[in-house]
Amino acid sequence: MQDLPPDTAPHPLLTSLQGRLLAGENVVATLEVDLDAQGRFASGLIALTNSRLLAFEPAGATWREFPLAVGQHLKLSDHGGLAFLELLDTTQRLARWRFTLACNPAAVRFVDTFEREQQLRAGEPVRVDEEEGEDFDFGESSAPPSTWVLLRLWRFARPYQGQLLLGFALMLGSIGATLVSPYLTMPLMDRVLIPFQNGQAIDGTLVAMLLGGLLGAALLSWVLGWAKTYLLALVSERIAADLRTATFDHLLSLSLEYFGNKRTGDLMARIGSETDRISVFLSLHALDFITDVLMLLMISTILFNIHPGLALATLVPLPFIAWMIHLVRDRLRTGFEKIDRVWGEVTNILADTIPGIRVVKAFAQEAREARRFKAANAANLQVNDRLNKTWSLFTPTVALLTEMGLLVVWGVGIWLIAHQSITVGTLTAFLAYIGRFYGRLDSMSRIVSVTQKAAAGAKRIFDILDHVSNVPDPVNPQPFPEAKGAISMQGLNFRYGSRSVVRNLNLDIRPGEMVGLVGHSGSGKSTLVNLICRFYDVTEGSIKVDGVDLRRIRVADYRRHIGLVLQEPFLFFGTIAENIAYGKPDATREEIVAAARAAHAHEFILRLPHGYDSLVGERGQGLSGGERQRISIARALLIDPAILILDEATSAVDTETEKEIQRALDNLVKGRTTIAIAHRLSTLRKADRLVVMDRGEIVELGPHDELIAKQGHYWRLWEAQARRVDAEEADDAGLMVVAPNPNAHTVNA
Repeated sequence: MQDLPPDTAPHPLLTSLQGRLLAGENVVATLEVDLDAQGRFASGLIALTNSRLLAFEPAGATWREFPLAVGQHLKLSDHGGLAFLELLDTTQRLARWRFTLACNPAAVRFVDTFEREQQLRAGEPVRVDEEEGEDFDFGESSAPPSTWVLLRLWRFARPYQGQLLLGFALMLGSIGATLVSPYLTMPLMDRVLIPFQNGQAIDGTLVAMLLGGLLGAALLSWVLGWAKTYLLALVSERIAADLRTATFDHLLSLSLEYFGNKRTGDLMARIGSETDRISVFLSLHALDFITDVLMLLMISTILFNIHPGLALATLVPLPFIAWMIHLVRDRLRTGFEKIDRVWGEVTNILADTIPGIRVVKAFAQEAREARRFKAANAANLQVNDRLNKTWSLFTPTVALLTEMGLLVVWGVGIWLIAHQSITVGTLTAFLAYIGRFYGRLDSMSRIVSVTQKAAAGAKRIFDILDHVSNVPDPVNPQPFPEAKGAISMQGLNFRYGSRSVVRNLNLDIRPGEMVGLVGHSGSGKSTLVNLICRFYDVTEGSIKVDGVDLRRIRVADYRRHIGLVLQEPFLFFGTIAENIAYGKPDATREEIVAAARAAHAHEFILRLPHGYDSLVGERGQGLSGGERQRISIARALLIDPAILILDEATSAVDTETEKEIQRALDNLVKGRTTIAIAHRLSTLRKADRLVVMDRGEIVELGPHDELIAKQGHYWRLWEAQARRVDAEEADDAGLMVVAPNPNAHTVNA
């Protein structure tokens, strides 16, 4: 028996684990988990040995063991803030553990170790990554980016193929003009300078022609190069802008489930910095690469035309440089992918901390956030340093090889001159071409770095573009110009990941009816509202509006008929009027004011310095919670929806404001289908029907008075809330309330 690995974190279960190891059994890896099977906080441990998987189950305080076999694998997933680890074989799931995302990095390493052990067990070759465990996982494909992903950018370049073709022609002309100068050095040396050294007079006409040719070639090369660079820079900026727009448009089309698994800072970095990087690559480096390739081909043709033997000597360093590029490319490819990920974590911390600065300061956590940023920045620095170590060795080595190649040319050239095979002018022209040849070769080797950067950025962009929405539009949508508001739910089931949230729900809501959804937290009320809004699609069953299945209607056409007021109101940076008119940008000032009056927001808006033109800070800064909520209600009312959904719409307002909004809603719900969620049951007394939910099912249905008379689930909720309100009022009055004893016949005051 072997002891536990020395780097294993201390854990109270390790002693118990060591006592269960068999003779010759070694622990390969361990994973601490912090939740039990029911999702309650509890300490557990999973250990991988060379022959089995051992797991301590907190619920029963017992150890379970799973002998390892070929075909078994671990599946790691996360959902709603929790992570899940499953042990699977070819036919079934053998075990499942859950834990918070704080354990997720360790779980990723644990799964990698398990996979390597299984590869060894199956006799497969194992890929070793010296830098594993340092990546941040954003739920995307972890495969290294291929350079071929850059070819997918042609989809965005196709509209500009005419300009690209013109730019290519200008490029050829510019390269051709550049290559004229070295060719003219041969007659300048052989027919002017060398004869002059031998005592002959200089032919002024010939010199003027040669120098004029050099000047003309230089000017032509400058004009064509400027036109080519300017034209292709304009095209590349437009390609990047189209890519940025397409990515953002596609991002907006994705379902809420996608955003639930992503960090804001990472998405911002992709659309911002990644597209900028691609733009720089297209406008500068891709152009340079094409120029370098064409220049090398044209120079090689000229060199072989001048002297094939000397040209072959020029190509001596090429195989070594190609081998080095192949060797370094893979390291750069994975390295830049890691740099993108750790930089995404830096932007994530900024995106979390800056909008939440009020909470940070309220809890005096400035030092903690500074430490988080410092750690992320240090990780970014570490990954960059590791990559720079590779790149710093590659670049000088390429320069050394080109210098060695130049020495070879000098040596072969001197030998050829000594044997009267070439002239001095030929060698001079050769050296001029060689300087350009090796310069372009060095430039091409440097492009390897920026190409891999662009490939990493393009991969992260296409990870978004390739993601398919879980709430797709139908191929042949059914027109939905108007809505009456009849909603029918039949056999409704919905699973959130592996957890069943709504079960076998059947409900019909009549047009113009007000329905209140009540129940304990987690009973499925908000999920049902999300399904009605089609933020998610049902797992089983159907939701029909006016007899039409929601999946047969375009999402945008349907949501134009829905007014939604969320529990946490969100306002955009802009004026009060712009926020109210967000759902109807062409609304007149009279319509905006009417909606604000209906939401009882008109009075406080007029008290602001600029009234309806007063600027609202980001996320509604500068307004109280009740004021933000009333603007949110006005925003929903302005579009005059057929279906009005109030998700805890009055939770953020005081009692007086709540009464004002309730009086406004009494008139507004007439003729409009209204679905309201409220924890304060008193706000739903005027609802036509109340839907009482428990664990995703409807347990009671009917008007308030009828449900009270039944003394069932709703009555218990009502009584519990009434006692809590009485207790709060008594506490405010300085009294002590004694809870009644249900077994006693009398209660003494």
